[in-house]
Amino acid sequence: MLLSLLTSTTLTALPRIIAGYPSVPDTSGGDPPTVAAQLQAGDLLDGRYRIGASIAHGGMSTVYHCIDTRLDRDLAAKVMDPALAADPAARTRFEREARAVARLDHPCLVNVFDQGTDERADGDLVFLIMELVPGGTLRELLRERGPMPPHAALAVTEPVLQALALAHREGMVHRDVKPDNVLIRDDHQVKLADFGLVRASRQQSAAGGGPVIGTAAYLSPEQVQGRSTGPQSDVYSAGVMLFELLTGRPPFRGATPRDTAAMRLDQDVPAPSTVIAGVPRELDDLVLPAPRRNPVQRFEDGAQFLEAVRDTVLDLGLPAFRVPVPENSAVHRALAGSVFSDR
Repeated sequence: MLLSLLTSTTLTALPRIIAGYPSVPDTSGGDPPTVAAQLQAGDLLDGRYRIGASIAHGGMSTVYHCIDTRLDRDLAAKVMDPALAADPAARTRFEREARAVARLDHPCLVNVFDQGTDERADGDLVFLIMELVPGGTLRELLRERGPMPPHAALAVTEPVLQALALAHREGMVHRDVKPDNVLIRDDHQVKLADFGLVRASRQQSAAGGGPVIGTAAYLSPEQVQGRSTGPQSDVYSAGVMLFELLTGRPPFRGATPRDTAAMRLDQDVPAPSTVIAGVPRELDDLVLPAPRRNPVQRFEDGAQFLEAVRDTVLDLGLPAFRVPVPENSAVHRALAGSVFSDR
């Protein structure tokens, strides 16, 4: 019954849900073959960036630790999968990320410094150079610590919404807000990463019909249905993430990613207090408007959601909180094995 609500086009697209930014830990024991065949530790990318260890990879690209040989500073190189680089649409999306994020400047965002194409005989390497964020992901923190008390959950959510508020003000939609794309630096600064799926909200077609892009557990209903997206779509995903921070699990879990995505079409996200004890009513009142099925019933954008978070912190008298860094971080493991002989 749930799947009948989806169009045949959307059903075809659902198995191709992509995770976007490769903050997903690399658990394969090595680089993806398509990238490793062209780029290995020690290689020089675009005549400037010395490649180190692979930090992580995802559906579109691989992230490497690298050294800027001109300025002698540690950075991260995000290199597009060569198979995708041959696809003009995917390449355009990747290059759009660099232009979009480079326009934004905020401590809650991962900075982008350079973008280009390293033309090689065996295939072009399309890349962008980003700020290196030594630390870990919110996903790793959740795995280590489980559900968070209200003051901790809101301490994570506030900087994420600051980043979204800035992006929305600039007319951009993130489209893949999830714990894997929230980075926690060693100095406890929280940053939103992965604008690989970013799209200008003003360019969204009212007709919709585009491919399903995002991650199943956090997709808004309009993304599942392939309809137009806007800031409210990010609000939905951020609301689902806040629910998970408080309860330790996302609100919908189906047998497959397709089932998980479809469940939100005729089910509401429940109040966190119905899933785990100790969540005050004020937190229920904060969470529930964000992931409503109808976009017009949600907070209108990241700024309005952020204002509600700050009001809740004041109403409950919640203490300030430094978000802890995951102890077992894929980034830390990668950096420990990244050695540059010429440095």
